[in-house]
Amino acid sequence: MTSEAMKTKRTIGIFASYYRPHLGLFLLDMSCALCISLIDLAFPIVSKLSMERLLPGRQFEAFFTVMLVLLLAYVLRSGMYYIVGYFGHTLGVRIEADIRRDLFSHMQDLSFSFFDKNRTGHLMSRVTGDLFEITELAHHGPEDLFISAVTLIGALIVMLGIEWRLAVIIFSVVPLFVVFTVFQRRRMILASSHVKQRLAGINGDLESSISGMRTAKAFSNEEEEISKFNVSNERFKTSKQEYYRAMSFYQAMLEFFMSVMSVLVIAVGGYFLMQGELTYIDLITFSLYITAFLSPVRKLSAFVDQYMVGMAGFNRFVELMRTSPEVTDRPGARDLSSVKGDIDLEDVSFSYEGKTDVLEHINLRIKAGETLAVVGPSGMGKSTLCQLIPRFYDVTAGRILVDGRDIRDVKQKDLRSRIGIFQQDVFLFAATIYDNIRYGKPDATREEIIEAAKRAELHEDILQMPDGYETYVGERGALLSGGQKQRVSIARIFLKNPPILILDEATSALDSVTEARIQSAFDELARGRTTLIIAHRLSTIRNADRVIVIDGAGIAEEGTHEELLAAGGEYASLWRAQQATRAEQE
Repeated sequence: MTSEAMKTKRTIGIFASYYRPHLGLFLLDMSCALCISLIDLAFPIVSKLSMERLLPGRQFEAFFTVMLVLLLAYVLRSGMYYIVGYFGHTLGVRIEADIRRDLFSHMQDLSFSFFDKNRTGHLMSRVTGDLFEITELAHHGPEDLFISAVTLIGALIVMLGIEWRLAVIIFSVVPLFVVFTVFQRRRMILASSHVKQRLAGINGDLESSISGMRTAKAFSNEEEEISKFNVSNERFKTSKQEYYRAMSFYQAMLEFFMSVMSVLVIAVGGYFLMQGELTYIDLITFSLYITAFLSPVRKLSAFVDQYMVGMAGFNRFVELMRTSPEVTDRPGARDLSSVKGDIDLEDVSFSYEGKTDVLEHINLRIKAGETLAVVGPSGMGKSTLCQLIPRFYDVTAGRILVDGRDIRDVKQKDLRSRIGIFQQDVFLFAATIYDNIRYGKPDATREEIIEAAKRAELHEDILQMPDGYETYVGERGALLSGGQKQRVSIARIFLKNPPILILDEATSALDSVTEARIQSAFDELARGRTTLIIAHRLSTIRNADRVIVIDGAGIAEEGTHEELLAAGGEYASLWRAQQATRAEQE
């Protein structure tokens, strides 16, 4: 089900829709559950028949035949339980996989702004922990509810036939329990939701702490991290205790309710027995059905608990699925066919969530094949400018055109496939070097991948590694040097071969020797492409065709490196300051 369809349907309807693709398994599970219920209902009535007719009438052959049939019925019942256990859980797992597929697919569609505001650990909690509990509910929920309903109705019918007055007295207690359950259910839902939120908080803190473990050790702040974790862990413990308090009160009242029913049967049944209105066999049979009656009540109690936990997770899933991406394709958005690389920014302004103005009234034309450097103080919108071109965010005002076409009229996937982006914080997947390079073009041949590595000046380094191209890079590329990670990312872009290239502070974290080596790869990469370079080190942009300086008011200066030095403005000041710093370091 799509996220748009979920906005118009009730949560329980959405939950039920996930059974539709697996209807065969669901019906098999329910059929076996029905057989189990019928066998359980048959035992007391068969026992009554045997005690009233077969044994007093000395019909021993018939009696042992009935016992054999009962034995075979319980063999069948065991087989039914196997089917319910195996195929029922298989059904739950398939539903979980479908939900996880939809959730992950939807998260791929969400905009950058969503991930700016949501912690990774919180999202992980929704994709893992929540879905496990949804699986348990998907399997056990309908099954327990169905078995309980059949058993309760069947037991009621038989008990009414034995002694209707006693049955009415017994079942008069049920509405009281139902009312109690409804009120207690609300308390348990709220407590379960709090548990989910706290668990997501713990996952978020864990993700942050584990990712920043090297920083924590570098500052000897292990105790600080433990302290922060203990705070969130204590909140989780408190919320869990609230849930268990509500659950325990419910279960205690359930046990009281069931005990009262047993006492009522003996007390009222004993009275009818004394009056000669009930036989011992009828009372024993009635007691057996009370036992059969209490079993589904216990199942319903477990179902309520399971429903609270599972639906709390499912509600969080639906909430996320109903979140719309802020950047979407317009109706009728077109493919972006052959791209030369002309880029125009026409009166472009941008603010985050309509609050913080970052860019105002930017007008800029970049010709196909031109290399443009963007410089300026930190926080003036250099990176934001380059994130607007691939539509990671939408402009607040104005428009951006690629080859004369408004990028909002072009499919996002098609636009981004024509743009290569290289950032200072290179992200590598926990896989091999080969797989990380291949990410730039998943259908690339091995020869193409090796050629890309050669052009990124990485091939020789790879050959010296123990496993060559199959070398594992570690979490986020931790087993590679900074320069090697950069060149893996460069090779990835060579493989993608986009007509537009964006280099965002690509070498600012590297030493001078590594920077010089990487710079030559960038020069090769930029050849023949429209290239935007966001640079902190001005020495890396001397060969740019044009340089613009961005400040809080927009584009403050524009020209070649030599022209801006001669103008003696802000660019010249930045250049002199960096040259002086380099001279001091040398």
